[in-house]
Amino acid sequence: MDIKVGMADLNVCSGSDSITTLGLGSCVGVIIWDPTTKICGMAHVMLPDSTAIRNNTNIAKFADSGIDELYRRVLAKGANRGKLVAKIAGGAQMFSVQSQSALIRVGERNVEASKKKLRELKIPLKAEDTGNSYGRTVTFYPATGEYHIKTVGKPTKII
Repeated sequence: MDIKVGMADLNVCSGSDSITTLGLGSCVGVIIWDPTTKICGMAHVMLPDSTAIRNNTNIAKFADSGIDELYRRVLAKGANRGKLVAKIAGGAQMFSVQSQSALIRVGERNVEASKKKLRELKIPLKAEDTGNSYGRTVTFYPATGEYHIKTVGKPTKII
């Protein structure tokens, strides 16, 4: 069964299931996976920092709180803390304007915040497909650990 993860959402799955999110532009699709139990989770991160927003009740929207919650749910499902690894995709620069403005650089900031939180949780980042200027649709297969990244006009990339 293919588990869907919406924008600013997260979910977990295992075994022969897969987990998918559509339309990653500046957003980042974060995978936390235990290769021994085949348990994984995906977060569709929209913004880097929950503390910078007043109305931040949707914890899945932010890299800091969303990855914390994803970590908690993967462990609750039975993943082995010492075996966890991560993969990320997305974080595109969706506007052609070259600017140092933090508002314009949201994709880059999402990638940086996701990596920072993974380091804090001591989860090694095994692979990434981030940046550039195009959107991605991603599917992760916990049985194999393959993260399939689809982009319009490009062949599917597997990391």
